[in-house]
Amino acid sequence: MRQTVSRRRLLKGSGALALTLAGARVLTTKVLAAAPPAETITPALIEAARKEGKVVYYTSIDLPLAEKIAKSFEAKFPSIAVRVERSGAERIFTRIAQEQSSRIYACDAVNSSDAAHFIVWKREGLLAPYVPEDVAKYPAEHKDADGLFASFRVGLSVIGINTDLVKPQDAPKSFADLLDPKWKGKLVKAHPGYSGTIMTATYQQARDLGWPYFEKLAQQNIMQVQSASDPSKKLALGERPVAADGNEYNLFQFREAGRPVAPIYASEGTPLIIGPNGIFKNAPNPNAARLFQAYCFSVECQQLNVDVGGLRSVHPQTKEKPGRTPFKDIKTMKDDAAAVEQQSDEIKRRYTSLFKV
Repeated sequence: MRQTVSRRRLLKGSGALALTLAGARVLTTKVLAAAPPAETITPALIEAARKEGKVVYYTSIDLPLAEKIAKSFEAKFPSIAVRVERSGAERIFTRIAQEQSSRIYACDAVNSSDAAHFIVWKREGLLAPYVPEDVAKYPAEHKDADGLFASFRVGLSVIGINTDLVKPQDAPKSFADLLDPKWKGKLVKAHPGYSGTIMTATYQQARDLGWPYFEKLAQQNIMQVQSASDPSKKLALGERPVAADGNEYNLFQFREAGRPVAPIYASEGTPLIIGPNGIFKNAPNPNAARLFQAYCFSVECQQLNVDVGGLRSVHPQTKEKPGRTPFKDIKTMKDDAAAVEQQSDEIKRRYTSLFKV
């Protein structure tokens, strides 16, 4: 499960431009002009995309949701097929690095639950500037100043429980509660070497709770899985009563399908996960990539993310689904993509050492 390619070895050069992403600042190598003007979807763009006939989307979104987004796009724009390549964010990052170094240009549009990846891709000059008209409506902290990417999805990494196996009064209320001996051998947890969500969550927890928290958690006989989507699946199957982390949106999906699961928002704060979308400068289908990017940020797709995917959205016209805890009522930890980018290799090293995986 351990990442074989160091993120640090994929970087080149030093910086000259300050990049802001969700409040974090990092130096980048490419000095760019301001973001280009926002663009609407035009008949000319649609026709050019149809001539290309397809778009290739690398994403770490859970596969069922990614496929629903693809089918929704295909229904709206017939004759343009979406090929979804889904994997963990850290695996996607490594794959793109290997492809780019070999001059294999296979990916048109990309999404990652590790926002730090976009810092790297921007630094390397790999992304194409493009601002869909809906992105112009987004808060400044959720769109790149040079128009290279924006927050396609906002999620949370939450504690989860199987409500058939854990009574409400016995459920953990905090990350500290997971260290109680009664949960030994009963926890499931995802891995930061595979999942961008968990990489980001691990950084935030280590910063706010300290690495001693993970040292103690590692003694709890954890069931270790890969993706941030996996803990909720283990809960739904009854293989573990409590998840130490994982996607909030998967728990919503299972619960609303009648499965006995529920999210818990830790009293210390819940890790906040920003998942940007961008398109590559050397995309093999550049017009289809732009059309797909524009669709992804439309209120139609963003509401699909919310209603079907269980995600959060910063699009001002989306509405939260009834029955879910409003985002404004959840105490969250602060995201910091620049710090994640700088510390990712050390996070993976320490995590692997502690959990022996």
